[in-house]
Amino acid sequence: MASSQEKAVAVILMGGPTKGTRFRPLSLNVPKPLVPLAGQPMVNHPISACKRIPNLARIYLIGFYEEREFALYVSSISYELRVPVRYLREDKPLGSAGGIYKFRDHIMEENPCHIFLLNCDVCCSFPLSEMLDAHRRHGGMGTILVIKVSAETANQFGELVADPITNEVLHYTERPETFVNDLINCGVYVFTPQIFTIIEGVILQGNNTVNLRRETSLEAFQSVAKVLPPEFVRLDQDILTPLAGKKKLYTYETVDFWEQIKTPGMSLRCSGLYLSQFRQTAPHLLATGDGTRSPSITGDVLIHPSAKVHVTAKIGPNVSVSANARVGAGVRLIGCIILDDVDIKENAVVINSIVGWKSSIGRWARVQGEGDYNEKLGITILGEAVAVEDEVVVINSIILPNKTLNISVQEEIIL
Repeated sequence: MASSQEKAVAVILMGGPTKGTRFRPLSLNVPKPLVPLAGQPMVNHPISACKRIPNLARIYLIGFYEEREFALYVSSISYELRVPVRYLREDKPLGSAGGIYKFRDHIMEENPCHIFLLNCDVCCSFPLSEMLDAHRRHGGMGTILVIKVSAETANQFGELVADPITNEVLHYTERPETFVNDLINCGVYVFTPQIFTIIEGVILQGNNTVNLRRETSLEAFQSVAKVLPPEFVRLDQDILTPLAGKKKLYTYETVDFWEQIKTPGMSLRCSGLYLSQFRQTAPHLLATGDGTRSPSITGDVLIHPSAKVHVTAKIGPNVSVSANARVGAGVRLIGCIILDDVDIKENAVVINSIVGWKSSIGRWARVQGEGDYNEKLGITILGEAVAVEDEVVVINSIILPNKTLNISVQEEIIL
């Protein structure tokens, strides 16, 4: 019987030296983990999930961003959740496993029995307590959250084969050339402290330099720069692949939603998924209204208390309106993220778009995307302080910060 006093810690990996270049123009203003989804910074969602882990002692955030960029956030979220959160800055790329090994002394300060490891750019329901129960039943070194996907998309991720009865991982391969299985790694784990012994063994053996495999984009960058350190260890290829079939790794399968948040388009989709989840987990956050004394609300909508939305506006589904935003009379918002201090004038329409901080949209203007979250121009994105003048139409375009549009544009990137 597992002790009810077994401590746990959580580690959230937040990104490498490229600092969210695929997330521009949004990441030009704030680090990618702090870009809002469903009214909260992206990293808030895994942090909030970690809060539900039994006997959680501390949460660690590991990334390459300057400490000053996270100081205020870490302080406020620690106070809000009443759980100590600490940011640890990597000074050089060490890989997903090498990074946590570098900070092993910090992570083991509370003498935890269980170490949760999550990727910040994963969007899911984070069934961490259920994973922990399964992890204890299996008695292995690690448990991986997995999900079934289509055969056409499986090779974009780590594919694995698991025993259908015991759930032991029998085979693991990262982004294979050919289809292996429809079961993929979700990027959420729970390990025993033995993980550090395993990583140390890989570093000593130098497997990270002799193991032939497909390079990730980060590794390709490092190879060109000729600065790949000897302690660079990847969790997927260097740890999970060799441990498969050795009764060390097991799976916990989720049947809920799961996505990777690699682009602004996917952030719009994931914002909608989180808003939908709020129906079960935090219904008090969602707005209601029938157009009489408050705006007409359809579907899942979050409106910050400080935002001012005219009673004749029609909002939803899948909309979040952030702090101090102003939404005028007759405005229509569908499938969009409206960030802080945005001003949307009368009768404007915003569909499948992200409107950046301090931007303005004029009267009878239209800002719209097709809603193809995987395409670069599948949604419209306005960077910070973009002004769309009256009656201007912006379709499937990306507008970088501090631009004024006085003519209509379609499928353009305005630098």
